Amino acid sequence: MSAIPMMSPRVEQRSSLIETYQRVRARSETLCAPLSAEDCMIQTAAEASPAKWHLAHTSWFFETFLLKAYRSGYQEYHPAYPYLFNSYYEQLGAFQRREGRGFLSRPSIEDIYSYRAYVDECMIELLHDADETVWPSVRERLEIGLNHEQQHQELMLTDIKLNFSVNPLRPVYRGDLPDLPQRLAPAIHWQEFSGGIQQIGHPGEDFAFDNEKPRHRVYLNRFCIASRPVTNREYLAFMEDGGYQNPAFWLSDGWATLKRLNWSCPLFWEQIEQDWLQFTLAGLRRVDLDAPVCHVSYYEAEAYAAWAGKRLPTEAEWEVAAASVPVVGNLYDGGYLQPVAANADGGVLQLYGDVWEHTASSYRPYPGFKLAPGALGEYNGKFMSGQMVLRGGSCVTPADHIRASYRNFFYPHERWQFQGFRLADDIS
Repeated sequence: MSAIPMMSPRVEQRSSLIETYQRVRARSETLCAPLSAEDCMIQTAAEASPAKWHLAHTSWFFETFLLKAYRSGYQEYHPAYPYLFNSYYEQLGAFQRREGRGFLSRPSIEDIYSYRAYVDECMIELLHDADETVWPSVRERLEIGLNHEQQHQELMLTDIKLNFSVNPLRPVYRGDLPDLPQRLAPAIHWQEFSGGIQQIGHPGEDFAFDNEKPRHRVYLNRFCIASRPVTNREYLAFMEDGGYQNPAFWLSDGWATLKRLNWSCPLFWEQIEQDWLQFTLAGLRRVDLDAPVCHVSYYEAEAYAAWAGKRLPTEAEWEVAAASVPVVGNLYDGGYLQPVAANADGGVLQLYGDVWEHTASSYRPYPGFKLAPGALGEYNGKFMSGQMVLRGGSCVTPADHIRASYRNFFYPHERWQFQGFRLADDIS
């Protein structure tokens, strides 16, 4: 019997990356499988892009930053696509404005899938054939592109939920999602941390976004952090105690936003007779009072904390609390696509999954942060103003995409993402 030939490390590495590329790309199309062509086009708010735009933009990313840069003789799929599907990269030229993405009935969803197939074929050829002299750069950009697509997979689900929620027919994205586990949330206890000089930021050589680096020292006073996020039941008590009517709990900008947008409850909640219901990716369901509260803005989280006599944790406190906790939880891979009640007691629970957790930290660069050269430097660095940091991932975050150092960021009024919070406090 002849021996089975062994792959060289180089070939094995490239084969593994091709498999990862194909898996990530396939997931995007799986997420869109329940949608009609009409579903793929709608955009009900500037921040919620149409599904087919996400499918095209993620392909544009690979085409722009890998195929055009490293594949000799590459012919772009369509000359108008760089304008239509560039998101915000000013250095690459003009682009369709964000709020107008839903105006594009053409190209059709079939055209977009053809575009994806073309890019995929060319990408696999590039990954097979790229010269060793450029391979480190190809691999680096590939990792960014794959993580970029995973970010858009999460955005697809949050955008589908928002876009469906305004339809009076109450469309259901997935009728096969499992029922949420019915259990009581454990009582909150307070985990204490000694403070002092700590290190935060991405610690290793594996992939991380530039905004997670460099690792650096911070000084923390002693603090304690809640063992789980605030639940719907606890947030309802804030509502029933007049939380949305009392300006004493609110930041000035938050109170002005509440009045301007007429907030009185979390996004997707509605009261029918005495029951609170919420719109989910499985349609309209009764609010699970023991699950983490979700779709609340930074302003609402701050108001609740003021009402409760506590505060939000800083992102450094959150990362210190999460540093030794395994990355497990109610993430996309669990299949619920909705926050669920904690299923354990003891320790700090639900740090990963369920809801992105608001922190008290503004989104700013770490000491020593350097912008990447060229247009890729616009990926994260240009947004380091006016936004707040969220940590931990949500129920629609892929499990292989989240880590303790991951920094998400949104404007303080936004709440269409799966956003919640836990409390913290000082120790004198």
